[in-house]
Amino acid sequence: MSDKTILILGTGDTKSDEMRYLSDCITGQGARPLVMDVGVLGEPEAHVDITRHEVAEAANTTNADIIALGDENLAMAKTSEGAAALAQRLQQAGKVHGILILGGTMGTDLALDVCNALPMGFPKVIVTTVAFSPLLPGPRITPDVMMILWAGGLYGLNAICKSSLSQAAGAVLGAARAVEAPDATRPVIGMTSLGTSSLKYIKALKPALEARGFEVAIFHTTGMGGQAFEALAAKGAFACVMDFSLVEVSNHLHGSVVSAGATRLTAAGRAGIPQIIAPGGVSLIDMQAWADPDPRFEGREIHAHNRLIACALMSHEEKAQAGREIARKAAAAKGPVRVLMPIQGIDEWDRPGGPFHDPDGLAQLAGALSEAPGYEALDAHINDAAFAERALEILDGWIAEGTVPRP
Repeated sequence: MSDKTILILGTGDTKSDEMRYLSDCITGQGARPLVMDVGVLGEPEAHVDITRHEVAEAANTTNADIIALGDENLAMAKTSEGAAALAQRLQQAGKVHGILILGGTMGTDLALDVCNALPMGFPKVIVTTVAFSPLLPGPRITPDVMMILWAGGLYGLNAICKSSLSQAAGAVLGAARAVEAPDATRPVIGMTSLGTSSLKYIKALKPALEARGFEVAIFHTTGMGGQAFEALAAKGAFACVMDFSLVEVSNHLHGSVVSAGATRLTAAGRAGIPQIIAPGGVSLIDMQAWADPDPRFEGREIHAHNRLIACALMSHEEKAQAGREIARKAAAAKGPVRVLMPIQGIDEWDRPGGPFHDPDGLAQLAGALSEAPGYEALDAHINDAAFAERALEILDGWIAEGTVPRP
């Protein structure tokens, strides 16, 4: 008896051989494939369990009407809508335990929508001709998706592409069997940070929060981490957030590729989740260390953190702009907000004697941020014990008054 069911998506009119092979891989490992045809024009040559007509119906249209759009981009976007709705429905009903999607650029475009309709932690694998390509926009890549390059398989099966397909089948089924469902018995504090070489408050806060009975989930604010944080906040996954690393907000504002998109610092506010905010890291603009520096950074202090990421010191005006943007987003929140501004510094590197010490720029940031609701200037550095203690005092007050549930 099969222990798991894997949903397989592909265009049945052009990828029947590959879909049949993936189904055989899943069956051969003792699980059950459930095949959805997301093609538009032709009949599938392989068996499908969910037809393109059912996919169209889930998008409140018909396959004939999708064809009548007369545009492949519009047709695939409408098909994506139906496929995402069906996949979500099957997942919520517990009828599938993982998803495997096959495609070139068309199928990958659809795959991004479908994966975004599914919750974090649900196994997702995309076999694609554009894996890790710059064609894929970061905000559309769900943070927990796995991708493998569909190498050498654009038209028909061969030994090379079978290697990719079989690995993908094994990956999604292995994940479906091994995944540990989130434990919802303790309320979760969502926290953001960078590594402890620059932001150290997590060392004090995590054990203190756990001692209070909370689960603590800390997200690395290097783009994808912020996307995951926002996605979970939007679903109400957190009892409270301590959003203390906002470098993704300033990065996006100033054109950095290390961004979580325009919606960073919005989901918790829209959901009414209590927020304690601080501008950790908002003194630097991140960049790819392996690429030529942006000409606008000429003459600025640049620190190469490693061979992947480097940081340039922000100008005073850029810091002020970032402060105004954070204040604007905080003001839009529907729930309680406290904004802590550590006026002695917001990154280990900006302490006196450090490479990014800039008291005038810090004052510009503080001045702009002071327009935020619940603003509080704190005479401490963000990595001082006083910062963590003040954040805990605010949380304890919210717990006492019932704003945050008591664990």
